[in-house]
Amino acid sequence: MNARLDHRSPLVFDTRELGRRPGALKRVARSVPAPADLGIEVIGVAEGATVELDLRLESVMEGVLVTGTARAPLTGECVRCLEPLERELDADFQEMYSYPDADARSRLAATDDDAEEDEEDTLFLEDDMVDLEPVLRDAVVLSLPLQPVCQEDCLGLCSECGARLADDPDHHHESVDIRWAALQGLAGSPQDGEMDNAPRSNGDDSQEK
Repeated sequence: MNARLDHRSPLVFDTRELGRRPGALKRVARSVPAPADLGIEVIGVAEGATVELDLRLESVMEGVLVTGTARAPLTGECVRCLEPLERELDADFQEMYSYPDADARSRLAATDDDAEEDEEDTLFLEDDMVDLEPVLRDAVVLSLPLQPVCQEDCLGLCSECGARLADDPDHHHESVDIRWAALQGLAGSPQDGEMDNAPRSNGDDSQEK
């Protein structure tokens, strides 16, 4: 059994004023604290950050159609240079919340397989209240950049030392072909042949005269 909705939750909205007359409309503006885990690994809305909601609740035959926009601050890091970044997010969404008895009527006209799929994807009103959190979460995550960057031409980090290349565009390292590294080590040392060919002095030289 799912836990009953708490009408005190900032993301739960009461629709009783609409009634069930199709076409009835209610507009709602609300500032709410962001729930936890509202984002992806590299960017998202920090828990507790203010989310501004502009909603339109409309009564239709099947239930209540919720259309709205969420505005929230994003924090994260650039995937290239790992610098912190901040953005503003505008996410639009629209979702149908069905009346429980309307769903029961619709299942009479559907096959068992179709009914099971529809039930998994359908959100329902509970005591004339709607829980906006799953809709908000989906809307925000789908609106996030998967590869956020601080700027489009970010140069990233040096692959050798990790320096931020934007701070030093001329940054580079001298590269040595590993095939020649061993030879460079020998360049400053005398070769075996050179040692063998070096002139040698002995005691006989002074006695030849």
